[in-house]
Amino acid sequence: MEDGGISQLGINWGVLITQIVTFIILLVLLRLFAYKPLMRMMDERSKRVKESMEQAESVKEQSTRAEEELKKQLEEASREGQERISRAVKAGEELKQKAGEEAKRETEKLIIKARSEIQQERDAAVTEVRREFADLTVLAAGKVIEKSLDKEEHRELIDKVLEESSGPKKE
Repeated sequence: MEDGGISQLGINWGVLITQIVTFIILLVLLRLFAYKPLMRMMDERSKRVKESMEQAESVKEQSTRAEEELKKQLEEASREGQERISRAVKAGEELKQKAGEEAKRETEKLIIKARSEIQQERDAAVTEVRREFADLTVLAAGKVIEKSLDKEEHRELIDKVLEESSGPKKE
């Protein structure tokens, strides 16, 4: 009677058991051929992401060191400039005492020349540090995204960003 009741519901035991066995076989095949390869691909992707994050951290550290080096170079250039100005002023005072008005004009010329040289040397140092920073950034970015970049184009972009960030602070 039970068999008749299940049959009345439209359930065929043979078909039901065949479907259950087929479903179990499908699950086993999916686990062997889909789940494990997918997990392996996910592990590889996770590893690549981790490596990229480590490279990005390395680039960040390098840029921080480059920025600190730039600050040191600018401080050194400023200190040297102050020393040169100081020496020029002392020389001017000595000439002023000896030659009067002519010495005063010569002193002014020396101060202007010293400031010009300081500015040129400072500009050259800043340009060189920016160039090195741009090359380092392009190299690091190339490693992170694993393809070559157009160095000149990225150097121009980095120079533009550096100019914009230091623009209002110029003395």
